[in-house]
Amino acid sequence: MSRADFSADLPPELIPLVTGSVLNEGRATVVVDAARIEEAKRAGVEDAIKRAISARSDVEEVRVVMTAERKGPLIIAVGSGKGGVGKSTLTANLAIALAKGGVKVGLVDADIYGPSQPVIFGTQGVKTQGLDNKPAPIESKYGVPHLSMGHLVAPGKALAWRGPMASGAISQLIEAHWSKDIEVLLVDLPPGTGDVQLTMIQKFKPAGAVLVSTPQDLALIDAARAGQLFDTAGVPVIGLVENMSGYACPSCGEVSDPFGAGGVEAAAGRLELPFLGRIPLDMAIRQGSDAGEPPAAGEGPMAAPFNAIAERLQAWISAKS
Repeated sequence: MSRADFSADLPPELIPLVTGSVLNEGRATVVVDAARIEEAKRAGVEDAIKRAISARSDVEEVRVVMTAERKGPLIIAVGSGKGGVGKSTLTANLAIALAKGGVKVGLVDADIYGPSQPVIFGTQGVKTQGLDNKPAPIESKYGVPHLSMGHLVAPGKALAWRGPMASGAISQLIEAHWSKDIEVLLVDLPPGTGDVQLTMIQKFKPAGAVLVSTPQDLALIDAARAGQLFDTAGVPVIGLVENMSGYACPSCGEVSDPFGAGGVEAAAGRLELPFLGRIPLDMAIRQGSDAGEPPAAGEGPMAAPFNAIAERLQAWISAKS
């Protein structure tokens, strides 16, 4: 038995799907990453591979082995290098915008020490119900089931947990009783590159990550550090989002840039990463988040930037599928 390279025999679109192949006494065995193929298309891919490789004179039989079938939803992490850059607000509104676009999405609030998704979704004080020894996500009026430590402990209770306990908590949230219909699970990570991030990457390895930062240099430095963690772990960075970008005076309409402007887009260019869009600094976003009425749920001007970023993320998800 010897390794074989059938790249020259396969259509270009099928080559990335092959993770290994061997040829033994006329029998070709081709290993295919099934997680990258929609279930309805797998039989067609198998037939195409068999037809292509069977044309070789040294091949009498072709066997296609589908492996690494993904169980559960596609996990996408939303991270930042530091706190206070609007990561949780972005995650919630992205989830709502994706749901409006037809994606069956769930959200995990992995900020163990400072959970904020119950406030943003208006589910503060709602307790999760256990199901099969797992917590059940909380349904919301925005079509996004979500789960947070804020649904497991009393509101306002401080958690004095060491790293292993926090790591166990993130596992509990991600392994909760999510519906089988959920296609995408957005994970709102805490700031930094600590235990929760490491557990997330090592145990659940996201399909990709979205990084959010405000335009100023200090936040960008921290965002780049978060990006390095994902890159080292082999998690692709889907793109960068610039938050708090531009403030329109409600009285005169003049736009100012208290945190600078364009820094994240410039950083994305330097790092050769996609720039997904920018969110303005606007009182309506803060008020809606505090009131449990995220702007992406409506059709006003504040929903537009979230919808645009969600469309780019949905395109990435579709390409991944």
